[in-house]
Amino acid sequence: MTDTKMLIEIPDFVTVRDLAAAMDISPINVIKELMSNGIMANINQEIDFDTAAIVAEEMGYEVVSPETLAAEAEEEETEQLAWREVLAAENAADLSPRPPVVTMLGHVDHGKTSLLDVIRQTNVQSGEAGGITQHIGAYQAQREGKLITFLDTPGHEAFTAMRARGAQATDIAILVVAADDGVMPQTREAIAHAKAAHVPIIVALNKIDLATSNPPLVKQQLSEAGLVPDEWDGDTMVIPVSAKEKLGIDDLLEAILLVAEDLDPQANPKADPTGTVLEARKEKGRGIMVTLLVQNGTLKKGDTLLIGEHYGRIKVMYDFRGKIIKEAGPSTPVSVAGLNGIPEAGDQFKTAASEKAARKIIAEEAEAQRGQVSARSGPVSLDDFFSRLQEGDTKTLNLIVKADVQGSLEPITNSLEKLSNEEVSVEILHASTGNITESDVMLASASDAIIMGFNVEADAIAQAAASSEQVEINTYNIIYKLFEDVEKALKGLLAPVYEDVVIGRAEVRQVFRIRGAGNIAGCYMRTGEARRNAKARVIRGSSLLYTGPVSSLKHLQENVREVKAGFEFGVNVSGWNDYKPGDFIEFFMTQRVDR
Repeated sequence: MTDTKMLIEIPDFVTVRDLAAAMDISPINVIKELMSNGIMANINQEIDFDTAAIVAEEMGYEVVSPETLAAEAEEEETEQLAWREVLAAENAADLSPRPPVVTMLGHVDHGKTSLLDVIRQTNVQSGEAGGITQHIGAYQAQREGKLITFLDTPGHEAFTAMRARGAQATDIAILVVAADDGVMPQTREAIAHAKAAHVPIIVALNKIDLATSNPPLVKQQLSEAGLVPDEWDGDTMVIPVSAKEKLGIDDLLEAILLVAEDLDPQANPKADPTGTVLEARKEKGRGIMVTLLVQNGTLKKGDTLLIGEHYGRIKVMYDFRGKIIKEAGPSTPVSVAGLNGIPEAGDQFKTAASEKAARKIIAEEAEAQRGQVSARSGPVSLDDFFSRLQEGDTKTLNLIVKADVQGSLEPITNSLEKLSNEEVSVEILHASTGNITESDVMLASASDAIIMGFNVEADAIAQAAASSEQVEINTYNIIYKLFEDVEKALKGLLAPVYEDVVIGRAEVRQVFRIRGAGNIAGCYMRTGEARRNAKARVIRGSSLLYTGPVSSLKHLQENVREVKAGFEFGVNVSGWNDYKPGDFIEFFMTQRVDR
């Protein structure tokens, strides 16, 4: 008997054997206890809950039924739900409006930078000490007493690269389109990237002061690109502006505030500070300077930042004008010094209690990740799309389509969209002509999309990015095969594609007879490597004689897992015995490949 009784769960009726197992004791002891209570039962006989409870309590256990546990669990869940509602109410009380965060996108020479400069200059009071002393990649403008935060990104590629790293830093996208040039390929890409991020788009129709400007034509092009102007009963505001003549700037800011009013962006200034790295660099005389966008909480001088594997105590903090500040709330861009390394744009920051605590967190995270596959699942592939659909991981097949000519692109996108059904939809995030680029890959990475190409290829930079970002690229030169693969993927009928990849080639120089093992080929490894878990082809002259798995691999009489180029070794290919000097043995592995 023990003072503290152990809890065991038993059903309404239980056999003597199962009761003994639950208490981890011999069934004989249970039978004896039953006999002492006047109950005769064998090992397989069932007893009721009350009888089992008496026996268990005599032996130091407390019993509970599944119904009791379920009721207690339900009661606990109800209490937790009520507590979560209290916390949510408290958190809701802590929420307060924050400035909207705006990113400008568009074609390279349509005036993004000029427009940003005009907005910044018109919002800096001439009497401010120091004026703009530095450029930190972000700044704030004021309209009707309300702040707007602008992010100065180089283009939609940087915008999407940050999003691919988990940074959801933008509330509104401003699409800058030149009134004299119209919608260009880069404009269409920017639209696709903004739509994929699910942020509202306002069009800034720039250069309206030029005699060659043609706003009606540009609005028609925007409509064809999926942005129907509100004056044409669409839902996209198109604001005429001129950065050169400083026209329409107030209208643009007013439009941003109107959209922000609908969005109602909020944050909790009392929470632990978190946010996104906008840029980082090493400056002469100042060390490592990191530009941050505070997204929640209030960041203060002296806080210890933790960004990936980098950390450091904030020694000094500047606002976008270069003025030293002590704290920064949500939607505020700041530049800070004190980090021990240079993080990447898009990295998420948080704070730690101290530098010692930061080092401990970094070490623990590194230990947890050691030897494990990256947690990022990566964009879905055609091969496994159906299985992920069945598991409820996805309901939409996101595609980026590239074709050689416009005449091929339109029927491809139209036919792909028609493959949608009640269970799954096919969404074309972006479709354009030309080879597959890095921009396409980054959009796919950020949106869990697959790239489908017809009569095009991926350039070297795009291929490297696809490998790094785990993006699947499928290219075709037969149009119906492209449709067929997507249709099969939606139905779960698409089988993975495998191919044999040669990893090494060896020359047979001698043949040894081993009793009980047959002939062994004494070889010299010419290129690559031989592996014990590989398959091999025996080649004589130009004829393929045999293919089979490697059954043994030896170097200096010892069994080895692999042999590198330049070494001699012995090998036996299972099922083959007729080696001759001068034969070649080609080693290969069967690997799954993208289509």
